[in-house]
Amino acid sequence: MMELDGILPVLKPAGWTSHDVVAKVRRLIRMKRIGHTGTLDPAVTGVLPLCLGRATRLVEYLQELPKEYEAVVRLGIATDTEDLTGEVIERQDHVDVTKEQVESVIQSFVGTIEQVPPMYSAIKVDGKRLYELAREGKVVERKSRQVTIHEIEIIHIELDGPEPEIRFRALCSKGTYIRTLCVDIGRALGVPATMASLIRTMSANLTRSQCLTLEQIAAYAEQQTLQEHLVPMDASISHIPAHTIATEKAYQAVQGQKISGSAVSPYVDEPGCIRLYSPEGQFYGIFERKPEETFIRPVKVFLP
Repeated sequence: MMELDGILPVLKPAGWTSHDVVAKVRRLIRMKRIGHTGTLDPAVTGVLPLCLGRATRLVEYLQELPKEYEAVVRLGIATDTEDLTGEVIERQDHVDVTKEQVESVIQSFVGTIEQVPPMYSAIKVDGKRLYELAREGKVVERKSRQVTIHEIEIIHIELDGPEPEIRFRALCSKGTYIRTLCVDIGRALGVPATMASLIRTMSANLTRSQCLTLEQIAAYAEQQTLQEHLVPMDASISHIPAHTIATEKAYQAVQGQKISGSAVSPYVDEPGCIRLYSPEGQFYGIFERKPEETFIRPVKVFLP
């Protein structure tokens, strides 16, 4: 089988870990060089972009992009895992909140907020993952950290019944725990809360409609047409500005040499990363201009 290069947007099924999905795809396409851009809990479904071949070198750039989720928060119940997979630790028989209160509280989370990571998470403390400590019945102090909620939108509010639910969409920075956001929404409403369901609807600028199921991946791998369904490496980092380099300077660029900013069109007048192309559209890689320099230097070169 030919070596594949590009981003494979997978629709992760429920019950699978992100590692399970990577292992399955490795077997299907008989390829070891695969990386993913952020894990999803087993119960969570949705967009899981896999970087194949040389695209594994882009993981760090894709991880930095905002992610979008659709979540349901259930009021009147709290669990030790902050979702329905855990043990119930608190119940409130009567939840009395209004639609106006919910709308006001939800919008108060837009912007930069502080989050304390849940005990059931993969963060390491003194070399051990928090979820391992949690399974031993231990609770350790976690430092709060800043995350950004770029947008939050209520999709549906159901306040009737003993455990009201709110379905919402959130566009957030990497490292945001939606489970914790659900708990914090409940806390702001003055009631226990937990996350009832979660779907990742966008990651690395890829949406659910672009994703392939494991069955589709198996079929395309069998037909040897999977490359046609991959997102090209440079398209996956379209948030990085594109520039063209003069043909006579291209050899220097791909050999890892520094290039004058004037050899690139348009001129690179701001510090930061760029995508570099030949006049014919051949992608050469990611280059960078540092704040104190006038030239650009290679960061990740992708030879044709």
